[in-house]
Amino acid sequence: MRRRTLLTGLTSLAGTAALGPTALASATGDALQQLEHVLLVPPSTGMPVGLPQLGHDLATLRSAFDLGRYTDVAAELPSLLCDAMATRAAANTGDDIAATTALLAQIYVLASTLTVKFAHDQLAWTTADRAMQAAHSSADRLTQAAAHRAWAIVLRRTGHADTGKRLILDTAASLLPDLHRGPQYLAVYGSLLSTAAYTAAVDGDRNTAHTLIGEAIDAATRLDNNANSHRTGFGPTAVGLYRISIARVLGDSGTAIEAARQINPATIALAERRAQYWSDVARAFHQWGKPEQCYRALLAAEQTSPDEVRYRKQIQQITKSLLHDPAANALTGLRAFARRTGTTSATT
Repeated sequence: MRRRTLLTGLTSLAGTAALGPTALASATGDALQQLEHVLLVPPSTGMPVGLPQLGHDLATLRSAFDLGRYTDVAAELPSLLCDAMATRAAANTGDDIAATTALLAQIYVLASTLTVKFAHDQLAWTTADRAMQAAHSSADRLTQAAAHRAWAIVLRRTGHADTGKRLILDTAASLLPDLHRGPQYLAVYGSLLSTAAYTAAVDGDRNTAHTLIGEAIDAATRLDNNANSHRTGFGPTAVGLYRISIARVLGDSGTAIEAARQINPATIALAERRAQYWSDVARAFHQWGKPEQCYRALLAAEQTSPDEVRYRKQIQQITKSLLHDPAANALTGLRAFARRTGTTSATT
């Protein structure tokens, strides 16, 4: 099977959105099965491409992810991964092998991030592990740090939060001597600290979570506003988003909403991050027992990225809860929202 042009299928979000939730879920499930097959069975397909083309194709998928178009990314990842494997196998020089391996590691990181969105933890584990292996075969320290972060996130989700936190902190400490080398190092460092802070909060370590997010805030103030350096999206706004998540995880719903009010969502450049903002606001309001505000935030998340509410398990759980809440059940459009997001209780 020859690789399809990545731009095909990414140029028309409207065409994807026209599908019903069942068709979308089926298409995404098929794409994830293809990705799983590529990971488990050595691929005989895939075409070697030039490094610039491989980098361009990866950038295209990253942009689609940033737009919250997870279905599109899932559909194209298997072919990109096959091409990256074929390109590395065909590389002749040491420099080409190292550069291709670094790009392959970055593709695995994207795959892990995507499968976390779909709550496919088994596949996220596999892709993050492959990212670690590929990254450590390259000479790119920032790619290695990104792979460590992806692996730590999977560790947190699978009950190993303390191990994940130690890995992130060790990785962040290893970058300290290089922070003077450019904003990309500081951005990756700050992103690691933010993830470590959230991981500590999940582990119930309130003091460490607050200390680490404070250090991340300090790192963010040293960067140029909210520039997306080294594809981290790290900056003052990103740290603010983590502050919402940390407060929510620690059970401080009011603090989470107060942190959210300090951010103008219109200033969040990446749609994926903006949808995450509204998802976290919805989860905080739900935790606080405020169903109407929760539902409004869900609608805002859907408007920003329909895929964010179609595939996130937490969102579907909240929607089911609202459907069974007498105070929320009569909210205008709730059942239609549930149907659009494929929530099974929508028809009960």
